Amino acid sequence: MRVHKVTFAALAVAAGLALTACQNDDASTDQSKPTAAPAVTTAPSAPPAPSTSSATSTATSTATPKGTAAPAGSADGGKTGGKCRTDDLTITAVDRTIDGDAERTVVVELKNRSGHDCSLSGYAGVDLKTSAGTLSATRSGEPIVAGVVKSGKSTFFGITYPANKSGGSGVRITGVVVTPPDETKPVTLPWPGAATLPVTEGGGTPVKIGPMGSAGQGN
Repeated sequence: MRVHKVTFAALAVAAGLALTACQNDDASTDQSKPTAAPAVTTAPSAPPAPSTSSATSTATSTATPKGTAAPAGSADGGKTGGKCRTDDLTITAVDRTIDGDAERTVVVELKNRSGHDCSLSGYAGVDLKTSAGTLSATRSGEPIVAGVVKSGKSTFFGITYPANKSGGSGVRITGVVVTPPDETKPVTLPWPGAATLPVTEGGGTPVKIGPMGSAGQGN
């Protein structure tokens, strides 16, 4: 019986060692296998903040552009094309005498045909061509008013002169020469008024003119 107990104890010890060895082998085997990396959840990244230079470029590109300055040399902001020249105008003259007036009247029309607005003010030069030579008109003394003649529109001034009531011969008028204000190029027109002027003593000039705008179509 003692031999059996020893043998049983030895078997128990051997069995225990064998079980321990098996457990160690299993542990070694498990350790030799690669260990999977733990899963990592990454939060979505926020968009990067714009750099200072980018923000500056955006602000610059969306800024409201400044207004365009008027062309140089145009004191009125480009609204007119300067002074009206003779070649800018169609000049005509018509009789506008009203019955009962002490003086007779011829109205001169200056129509802007330039295609742009232009300024025209002051007194024109007016010379009557007569049988006795050239007779220059004198200014009436009315105040000058600055004005702009729009494209296609007109301004007017009047020529006044006395009627020839002598019943005899007088100074025969053959034409009228008109030079616009601030111009040197004249235009010669047929004379639409009375055929003669009375002869005046002392050689004075009985013909007077008003400034631009001093007469109209109905005057």
